[in-house]
Amino acid sequence: MLKKLYDRCVELARHKFSKPLLGFVAFIESFFFPVPPDLMIVPMVVAKRDDYLKIFLIATVGSVLGGLFGYTLGVFFLDASMVIIEFYGYEEKVFEMQDKMSTRGGFLTWLGIMFLAGFTPLPFKVFTITSGVIGFNITVFFFICLFTRGLRFFLVSYFTNLFGKKFGDFIEKKGALWFTISGIFILILAVVLYIVFVK
Repeated sequence: MLKKLYDRCVELARHKFSKPLLGFVAFIESFFFPVPPDLMIVPMVVAKRDDYLKIFLIATVGSVLGGLFGYTLGVFFLDASMVIIEFYGYEEKVFEMQDKMSTRGGFLTWLGIMFLAGFTPLPFKVFTITSGVIGFNITVFFFICLFTRGLRFFLVSYFTNLFGKKFGDFIEKKGALWFTISGIFILILAVVLYIVFVK
């Protein structure tokens, strides 16, 4: 079933309404859909390289709005939220983090997790919903979503614009590893800058 969804998303990238469809896929991926928007971004940029900035912006806006919707689900619809969280096998983590959020360490831990979830193959949808469930600061949540999703989709769009289908093939084979390494590197860099300039 997942393979069919992947193939269907690639097909949608060739549709005449591909841009609105990309926004929709990015939106629903942020709170329940299992297929990442990257699968549509790559063929869309390959087809229209001059539109790579527009494509990245559409995916980012859709994803951030979807993240806010997921957060709202977590705040107001706990039962429905838990169905999605349980589907991805993260229900125990939710209750662990809920207990820790009252401490500064818990807040910083979740901040780091949200960063990685937005940039790496971790299921972003689980963490948008959980952020609502545990009452994570919504302003911080919004900017983390905007930064991480924007950075991820910009890099995919930009490198596809530079290298074309070759980068798409690379993402398909090594995407999970590439996003994970890049996300961890940026997170470490952010922590080092925080220690040097803030503390």
